[in-house]
Amino acid sequence: MQSSDPAIRFRAMSAVQPQLEALIDQLDTIRSHAESLKQQFAEHLQHVHPNFADSAHNLIDYLALRQFDLREIQEQLSGLGLSSLGRTEAHTMASLNAVVQVLERLAGSGGEVVSFADDYARGRDLLTAHTEVLLGPRPATRATRIMVTLPSEAEGDYRLLCALIRAGMNCARINCVHDSETVWERMVGNIRRAEREVGRACRILMDLGGPKLRTGPLAEPLTLRKGEGLVLCRDAEEGRSACEDSPARVVCAVSGIYGGVQVGEAVLFDDGKIESVVRGVAQDEIQLEITRADDKGSRLAADKGINFPESRLKLRGLSEQDLEHLDFVARRADIVGMSFANEPEDVFALQAALGERGAGHLGILLKIETRRGFEQLPRLILAAMRSYPAGVMIARGDLAVECGWERTAEVQEEILWLCEAGHMPVVWATQVLEKLAKKGLPSRAEITDAAMSQRAECVMLNKGPHIVEAVHSLADILCRMQEHQHKKTATLRSLKVSNLV
Repeated sequence: MQSSDPAIRFRAMSAVQPQLEALIDQLDTIRSHAESLKQQFAEHLQHVHPNFADSAHNLIDYLALRQFDLREIQEQLSGLGLSSLGRTEAHTMASLNAVVQVLERLAGSGGEVVSFADDYARGRDLLTAHTEVLLGPRPATRATRIMVTLPSEAEGDYRLLCALIRAGMNCARINCVHDSETVWERMVGNIRRAEREVGRACRILMDLGGPKLRTGPLAEPLTLRKGEGLVLCRDAEEGRSACEDSPARVVCAVSGIYGGVQVGEAVLFDDGKIESVVRGVAQDEIQLEITRADDKGSRLAADKGINFPESRLKLRGLSEQDLEHLDFVARRADIVGMSFANEPEDVFALQAALGERGAGHLGILLKIETRRGFEQLPRLILAAMRSYPAGVMIARGDLAVECGWERTAEVQEEILWLCEAGHMPVVWATQVLEKLAKKGLPSRAEITDAAMSQRAECVMLNKGPHIVEAVHSLADILCRMQEHQHKKTATLRSLKVSNLV
């Protein structure tokens, strides 16, 4: 209980006065750094779409805040009964200003008390507005949308589309790596027809393939063992197994990888199942040593992914095939997905290509699936903000391979934070309820994962024979979790076990 003796209260406040003044100075330093950082990014800020203007400034404020180690400051603020700045993403400067104002009042200084309630609400409202423009109206019973990757059968199975929309699908994803424009046209027609029958809107996302690196033709799968050599080559017609005096060879025809790889860098195959290190580099080939494989050897087949997580490859963000597909996408899609977005220039190229096709109004979804893309995320977000609307997909499968499985959770959290700071909607993707969609029975781990996904604005499910059931289940999980969690904040609804009477 606080003492009623003024002298005791005075001595208590005098004891914390240095702490209060030190905290004010530290937070003032952060606020000044934010203004300095905005000067550094002035050109970027000048080019953002008007609808993203406040969001871009808030993103810079948040980046400035997170360049400091705040843990000691947080502990001191909590000890004073104040906000620990742990939920500043959507309204960074308002949060800093509010805390400084309270500290100044406690220290016996400060002027008129100002409310920052409007600034707090502004951040939430902007994210809501940007999400609705990109992903469509909020569903009736939940805030988080559901996206489904369509199987090829959706071309002729109109009833499947109706069932998916009724179950809760809000966005249909068409992967341009598969099928053809004829198939896509039928899919789009079925989606639009199903929308009308069910009476619910469904956005259409079309994913461009991007510079996906894959193994070329093989006469037969290779068996690779730790310590063995492997040559990655450009010009051969097909790969082959090891000979008496020559290591196995596998083809990758993408010229941008040759000349962009250094000795000692890692190269991964087949979603990271096989690891290797670069031992030599020539004009048209890369000599590798296998560093991780199954004890009995790992099989490597044709058309398997190749990752270069440590290399600065000279790859174009849009391939010639992407540009061909973009003609169709610009006419029929609501959103275009940019795979393997690594540099701001990749985004600018897509925006220019859409403008040339009279489709600058299309939503852009940046798929973050490489280490480079993650490292460049703030600049990629600012680049995407030059058009409207835009969002980010956390492609957790490739990210796990590129950044390491042990870092996957950390990386996806940082992406969520940065996107919330930019009021930019996020799609949480890869292997959500995967066993349920494919086998009809989920694992306990993926139920937990689905519950965590509610912090994103949209969750993507992959195709499978039980996909309608998976959509039903995900919709139910999302509805339940939004009663308990909003982004990073636990919402304290009364517990069912709290009634002790």
